[in-house]
Amino acid sequence: MRVLIIKLTSMGDLMHALPAITDAAAAIPDIEFDWVVDHAFADVPLWHPNVKNVIKTAHRQWRKQLITAWRDGRLANFYTQLNGQDYDVIIDLQSNLKSAVVSWLRKGDVHGLDKDYCREKLAHWAYKYRYTVNVKQHSIEKMRELMAQALNYELPDKPADYGVDLSVYDLPKLDFELPKKYLLFVHNASWLTKLWSLSSWQALVQKAVAQDYSVLLPCGSDEEYQRAQQIASVNPQALALPKLSLNEMAAITHKATGAVCSDTGLAHLAAVAGIPAVTLYGATDPKLIGTQGKNQQHIISEVLDKALENPKKGEPIGMQNITVEQVWDRLEGLLPAK
Repeated sequence: MRVLIIKLTSMGDLMHALPAITDAAAAIPDIEFDWVVDHAFADVPLWHPNVKNVIKTAHRQWRKQLITAWRDGRLANFYTQLNGQDYDVIIDLQSNLKSAVVSWLRKGDVHGLDKDYCREKLAHWAYKYRYTVNVKQHSIEKMRELMAQALNYELPDKPADYGVDLSVYDLPKLDFELPKKYLLFVHNASWLTKLWSLSSWQALVQKAVAQDYSVLLPCGSDEEYQRAQQIASVNPQALALPKLSLNEMAAITHKATGAVCSDTGLAHLAAVAGIPAVTLYGATDPKLIGTQGKNQQHIISEVLDKALENPKKGEPIGMQNITVEQVWDRLEGLLPAK
C-alpha cells in the first residue's frame, strides 16, 4: 500500500506525526509513505524507515511572491511533483487552510478531519472522507487516531512509538569534534513568553560544568546565536553552536547525555532521540503539545499552572517562577549514574 501524507509544518508537529506511521506500519506490513512537507523541515519525515520520499513546499515564500513563483514555474513544478505518483490513500494530517490548499491541488480523494475538528473549519471542504477525533488529547494521539480511521485498522492500545533510530540513520558528519560528555541546552524559542532568563541559563551552565559536563547551545538565527554566546560566556566548557541543519542537530542530539529545553521544536527532537530531557513550559499547555517519550519530563511555570486551573483573560504567563535548582535537580534525576 502507498500512502501520501500532507503535513507541512511545524518541526514539533511533524515529529508528533511519526508515531502514527509506526502504528500503520505495524498494522499493514507492506505500507510505504510519501510526505508533503515544508522544505525547511524536510529532514524530519525521512528519519522514519517507512517514509520513502518527500515532496517539498515553500508556501511561505510563494505566498509573498505568488506572481513570480507562478511565472518562473515553481508552482507548476510543485503541482507536477504532487500529482506525479499514484497512491492508495491520501491523508491530510494537518487539517488547516494551508494543508487544505495542497489537498485541493492533489488529484484524488483526500482523508481529513470533519469541520468541528479541523484547526480551521473551512479546511474540511478539501476532504471527501471526514473523521472525528478527540481534540482534548495530545497532538500525537489525535494523529494516531486519524491515521487508524483513514487506513481502517484498530488503534493499538500501547504508548506512542516514534519508530526512529537516529543511531542507524545516515546523519551527516560534523565540521567540529563533539565533547566526550555533554548536555544540550535549548535556550531558544519563537515566543518571548517561552524564554527562560539569560541569568538562569548561565547559572545552569555553571551547575552542569561543576559536574564535569560540557554544554552545547544551539541556535536558529543570528539573534539566537548572540544569545547562545552570552550564555556560553560564563564558562569555556560551554559552546554556542552556529546555525545547523536539522540532520546536523539530530547528529548532535542523539549523542547528548541529556538536555534542558525551552518549548520549541528541538525539545521534540530530544524526545525522538530518546535522551533524558527536561522541557520548560511557561506559555503553552504540555497536555496537548508537550514532549512525549522515554525519559521526558516537564516543568510548568506556577503562573501557567494557575492559569490552566483557573484561566482568566489577560493573566500573565511566563517562566519567572522556574528556578535553576528545580531544573537541575529534575535533570540530574534523569541522567545516568556516574
